[in-house]
Amino acid sequence: MTEIFAQLLRERGLDEHFLYPKYDELFDALDLAGVKEAVARIRQAREAGEKIIVYGDYDADGVTASTLMRDALKYYGCDRVEIILPNRFTDGYGLNLPAVEKIVGRGAKLVITVDCGSGSEETIAALLERGIETIVTDHHEIPEVPKSAVAVINPKLGGKVGTRMAGVGVAFTLARALNADQNGGECDGQEKWLLDLVVIGTICDSMELREENRILSYYGMKVLAKTRRPGIKELARAASVDLAKLNTHAIGFQLGPRINAAGRMKSADLALELMMSTSRTKAFSLADELDGLNRERREAQDKAVKEILVDDKDAVIVACGKWHEGILGIIAGRLVELYQKPAFAFTDLGDGKLKGSGRSFGDFSLADVLQHCPEGMILSGGGHAGACGVNLLAGKFANFRAFVQEYYRSLKLKGQERYLQVASDIRLKDLSGLTEELFNEICLLEPFGDGNTEPIFEFIGEVVGARLLKEKHLVLTLEDRKHNTIKLIGFYATPEWQATKVGQVMRSQFTLTKNEFRGKVTIEGNLISLERI
Repeated sequence: MTEIFAQLLRERGLDEHFLYPKYDELFDALDLAGVKEAVARIRQAREAGEKIIVYGDYDADGVTASTLMRDALKYYGCDRVEIILPNRFTDGYGLNLPAVEKIVGRGAKLVITVDCGSGSEETIAALLERGIETIVTDHHEIPEVPKSAVAVINPKLGGKVGTRMAGVGVAFTLARALNADQNGGECDGQEKWLLDLVVIGTICDSMELREENRILSYYGMKVLAKTRRPGIKELARAASVDLAKLNTHAIGFQLGPRINAAGRMKSADLALELMMSTSRTKAFSLADELDGLNRERREAQDKAVKEILVDDKDAVIVACGKWHEGILGIIAGRLVELYQKPAFAFTDLGDGKLKGSGRSFGDFSLADVLQHCPEGMILSGGGHAGACGVNLLAGKFANFRAFVQEYYRSLKLKGQERYLQVASDIRLKDLSGLTEELFNEICLLEPFGDGNTEPIFEFIGEVVGARLLKEKHLVLTLEDRKHNTIKLIGFYATPEWQATKVGQVMRSQFTLTKNEFRGKVTIEGNLISLERI
């Protein structure tokens, strides 16, 4: 073991148990509240041949959870299973009242939600009045447990298990219980083939990768590398991802955005159809369509961000334009990254109304902003401290913008930028320890995510090479006093980064990458921060 890796393990408090988790150490699925009742009701549906509706969400977690639940039910012997995903633009989020007639029209007797439903008592009660029962599987906060549901499975309810699972992780817990119920109380191992879906949803939903999520994602990576699903194989092809050399970045920044692009730009049904596809030819076409939607999404968000003029005097960015409503959250998040200020992005719907999305950090809570808005200022809004959605009349935009600035100033917040600063794991004196052996050791920590972030190195060195790639990416070479060098790449470099010159001494933060070319292996890095000293 290299000295640097040993230091990293000590500082993170990690051991061999974390590096090599055991699948059989997952908690007993029946220990999660509501699972026993859910299994009993699904068994009843199977025996009666009832129609089951799986109701999901339009993001990567919801799409993977919906696919997983359908597969688990089919394996359990439930032959009449359909999936309904809401449309972001016409239905809104979650299991809401407009869904009732859709479900009734499908002739269902049982609804199983995935990645939603915890706050849907009104809808669940309305379904029950129509003779349709509901099982909720979800991971979101529960304002009030839906009392009309047959069972509510949500780690937030507490119990013997952790609370960190994504919606797809909760769905997998029920899938394990169904598998065990079908096989004399013990899983037969077939449920493990669902883990490719679990790892995608878990990473894309930014779950903390500790405890049960560490086990699920660790084995999920192994299953994903040899997935049987034509849809995932074709998605990887379209995204230029080699499943045999899979890492977290490929899932979170290449596969995930293409799945999410469907719900953002058109309909999540496209991503769902891809995940469930059994035809390689059909999957090829769908994967290319999602790839095109993702390009469209990226171009639209880049164009929007360039259009926005930011006033340095403003504490909060509040922008409005003619933008696709499916990318408002991404625009707001990008503004936060670029300017280190909370941000709202609104689009004009053309009917005198504006639809917006907000992103924040630190001590500035967007939920509090909406709560303190004067009566009549907004039409509707909701969310939490870091993210929200809000709708208002176009004529109220200036009032809202002024209110947000004044509200921020009234809080007298100081030093909020510190919440966006990235802490280094290792401060290097020289570059000699950045070897292929160290890189391979760091790969043992995969998959990376919240609670298990990719190690960040900090180094101060002289610039001996600096050039721009495609006029937007910085390729930088730093040298230590022993003349060891490392090439660092800063994607979408800021103007400050682009101004870097040979001969300057810079403090850098970066993660390690491995470049293989014509049989030669070179350890390089992806820049996270760069400043002149």
